[in-house]
Amino acid sequence: MTASALVLALLTFFLGRLLISGSDDTAAAKDSVADDPTARAKNSQTGGGPNARKRAERWDGKVEVMGDGSTSHTGPQPGQLKPKKLKPGQKPPQFVVFSWDGALEGDDRLFSHFRQVAKESDAHMTFFLTGIYLLPKSKSDLYDPPQHDRGSAAISYPTDEHIRTTLTELGGAWKDGHEIGSHFNGHFCGPKGGGDWSVDEWKSEIDQTYDFVKKWKTNTGFTTLPPLPFDPDREFVGGRAPCLEGQDSLIPASKGFDWRYDASSPGGFQAWPSKKNGIWDFPLQLLPYPGKDIQVLSMDFNFLYNQSKGETDGDPAQFGVWRQTTTGAYMNGFNRVYYGSRAPLFIGNHFEQWNGGIYMDAVEDLMREVCPRKDVECVSFKELADWMDVQDPQVLQELRSLDPGQVPAWKTLVK
Repeated sequence: MTASALVLALLTFFLGRLLISGSDDTAAAKDSVADDPTARAKNSQTGGGPNARKRAERWDGKVEVMGDGSTSHTGPQPGQLKPKKLKPGQKPPQFVVFSWDGALEGDDRLFSHFRQVAKESDAHMTFFLTGIYLLPKSKSDLYDPPQHDRGSAAISYPTDEHIRTTLTELGGAWKDGHEIGSHFNGHFCGPKGGGDWSVDEWKSEIDQTYDFVKKWKTNTGFTTLPPLPFDPDREFVGGRAPCLEGQDSLIPASKGFDWRYDASSPGGFQAWPSKKNGIWDFPLQLLPYPGKDIQVLSMDFNFLYNQSKGETDGDPAQFGVWRQTTTGAYMNGFNRVYYGSRAPLFIGNHFEQWNGGIYMDAVEDLMREVCPRKDVECVSFKELADWMDVQDPQVLQELRSLDPGQVPAWKTLVK
């Protein structure tokens, strides 16, 4: 994805959502944690759809190469957090989820770089793969986007070399314990984008995402490369829509694929997650911006707009200050919940070198600072959903009643 394409796609959407006064934090946070008691009481495991049944199957110990050889089933994913129900009086871990939209290994090698940073920081992450990043431009007519001409996209198709390197990183990331989720395909925003799509149109987009992952060997001709070590039918359990648009139609569409969460909400306060229509809702979050009585959504683009008005090549003299401010906002958000409600912290990012790469640097600063702590779990969205699923619904309801910075009496709250 080119920086200009992404900025144009996101600019209009985020313009009205960037800055919110911190004075209404408590009231708004209480409003945002309201939840449907009926939905809370439901079993959080997915139903009996084909993907859910595949995930529940016991592995026979044999590697199964699937389809045209693009994917394989190599057993349970290594190194996953074992979800445990909170014991009476136990304080929850501080969960932090780092996620990346697009997940292309470009010339800047940021995908592979952050895999290494995660290893050194004891962190798992979620990589939201854009499906057409495994589709050569010469085969672009295989993509039939909703409400747009066949083969069109709001982002650039990858080079053959970038497809090869991305495949390597995807396989390695999964073996490292990271989640591979979906960022869908054409990155359409605004008019005729995901916010205008019907449930059936979103189903088509999801279907095509699976297809591009399952048939990359056929589509690329790279038949000598090894298959991905995972089966997307088993592993894909959630995604994030481009520009955070279309969640109302996306969630019912994704339930048909047995997905368990959605990260497409345009933002909320730092509160314990709830469900929408039976799916875990993991939104971006508003974090206290250093030196101002405002809060900024926890994604790189929002800091870019606040600091350089959306210009990806701002004043180099400000890069140091902007990096420090962005890291400071992340740490403000972390400390507010770490010393308060222990609500999970969600950080969203793109593999982009905007403003000299300072937003990459800020994420790395945060990851290296907080993830090694013994009471912090830097996990994927999938691992967080696993943990949430085994908790007592009444305990989760009480956790959602907390303000972000509120320190409860854990011994009486977790009964």
